[in-house]
Amino acid sequence: MLNDWLFIGVFLVLAPVFPGLALLVPRLLAPRKSYALKSQTYECGIETVGDSWVQFRVQYYIFALVFLIFDVETVFLYPWAVAFDQLPLFAVLEGILFILILVAGLVYAWRKGVLEWI
Repeated sequence: MLNDWLFIGVFLVLAPVFPGLALLVPRLLAPRKSYALKSQTYECGIETVGDSWVQFRVQYYIFALVFLIFDVETVFLYPWAVAFDQLPLFAVLEGILFILILVAGLVYAWRKGVLEWI
């Protein structure tokens, strides 16, 4: 019984140590010299012309988030589709419900105009 609590205690003590080391070691080892070339904006090997802080329309970010959501959800469907013939009826109905929720979200995003690029 004591060994179980000892394991949890050691974990609670060591858990902050690893992120702390990950933050402390680069601070100690990283070079600190700053010079003009280091602070310039670098964009794909091409020198920037004009201001490098360009504000993009929020629709691009929303479009990317919607793509990410549906992309991740389809990854969740892959194991379900692979084992489809071995699943009980309840699991098949849950998968169909999941797909219907995804379709409802897609229709909602489409009607809101989120999928419009311009």
